[in-house]
Amino acid sequence: MGKSSSMAVAEKISWYCAVFAAMMLLMNSFQVAEEGSTEIVEQQQPSMMITGYPDRRPACDEIYEVKEGETLQTISEKCGDPYIVEGNPHIHDHDDLFPGLLIRITPSF
Repeated sequence: MGKSSSMAVAEKISWYCAVFAAMMLLMNSFQVAEEGSTEIVEQQQPSMMITGYPDRRPACDEIYEVKEGETLQTISEKCGDPYIVEGNPHIHDHDDLFPGLLIRITPSF
């Protein structure tokens, strides 16, 4: 008798898991449909990162191209990455910076 009751419990749990999985798939399909909609959404412009405001995004992408007249200090302030040299082994000092150089930016939040 103990075996049949444990079998019934196992079947019931299996049924609940199947229903749960089906609901998750159904919810996921609605989410994908929303993401694929053709509505025109106004994109936010990147803004300077402001300390204390986690909803602000840094002004730089992960890969940044150095512009004319920029220094490690100005890029660090602009992009919110105080450790540019540590994240870019090809930069040994500030003299290694030149326009067109690609560097990795890791903003600190």
